[in-house]
Amino acid sequence: MKKDEKIKPKIEFKKLEKSRPIKNGQEVRVTKMNHIVDVLSLAVEPTALYKIKKIDKEHYLDLETGKVYEYELNENRGQNIIGLKETFKTIRNLINNNFTGSSNELFVTLTYAENMTDLKKLYEDFKYFIKKLKRKYNDLDYLSIVEPQARGAWHCHVLLRFNGLDEIYLENNEEVWPMWGHGFTKTKKLKNVDNVGAYLNAYLTDVEVCDENSEIIFNSAKTSSGELKCEMFEKDVDEGGRTVKKKYIKGARLHLYPTGMQIYRCSRGIKKPETELMKYREAKKIVGLRQANYSRTIELTADSRPVNTITYEQYNLKRL
Repeated sequence: MKKDEKIKPKIEFKKLEKSRPIKNGQEVRVTKMNHIVDVLSLAVEPTALYKIKKIDKEHYLDLETGKVYEYELNENRGQNIIGLKETFKTIRNLINNNFTGSSNELFVTLTYAENMTDLKKLYEDFKYFIKKLKRKYNDLDYLSIVEPQARGAWHCHVLLRFNGLDEIYLENNEEVWPMWGHGFTKTKKLKNVDNVGAYLNAYLTDVEVCDENSEIIFNSAKTSSGELKCEMFEKDVDEGGRTVKKKYIKGARLHLYPTGMQIYRCSRGIKKPETELMKYREAKKIVGLRQANYSRTIELTADSRPVNTITYEQYNLKRL
């Protein structure tokens, strides 16, 4: 088929105010990751006339007209929030499939004393850090994620799992910091965290409004006309035994990522979760009588015409 036109339709994903219920007989994709269960449904609206089929990353076929169109692609990956959200969804699923906050796991942050902007050097320094760690603890797996700062610098967050050990303790100042040797390090256990993927996803992408660099990040998350591309939200935070409310800019840090970079790396022992297709009624048997801990429905439109709706539910089997 010849590409007879090059039209750039406006593809939009809109989160509905209220998630739509999934029908029992509807087919869903179920991803089981330890005690976290994700359920995803794709339901073409009966009234939707504008149906498309993806051909490649740049083009799609309009099934109604038979014409080939070109996606409206973003030049800067930092502006391609949909793609970045998919990447962080992959990271979140990898985390939940391999890390549960157990006593043999650690969360480590590696920073630089200077303004580190060379990602190649960061990766080389990280590889050397892991080699030194493996000399002492041979059987370990890791997942590392690089995070941009507003001033243009980078640092690295690492989840470590020490296989074969029931418990691990690394003294940050005496062990981790000397092994790294480039700047500040922070080592902690993820105690009382029953959804490590969601916890770290928010930690890495959301920005507190009163953060010293929040204004720079806030401005980077605006359109040329000054419209905010992210939403603000408020949540309760535990500070020294007391609960305080803090404001955050959701996903604002995503706008700082440049085009084409590799955001995460992992060792061979980090396994991808498996996904099964089944009817929604079968998925409900897996989670029992539990209600979804989180749910949302996204409507996909092309030039304001409905294409599909995506409903997502997440269940935490550790919660009632």
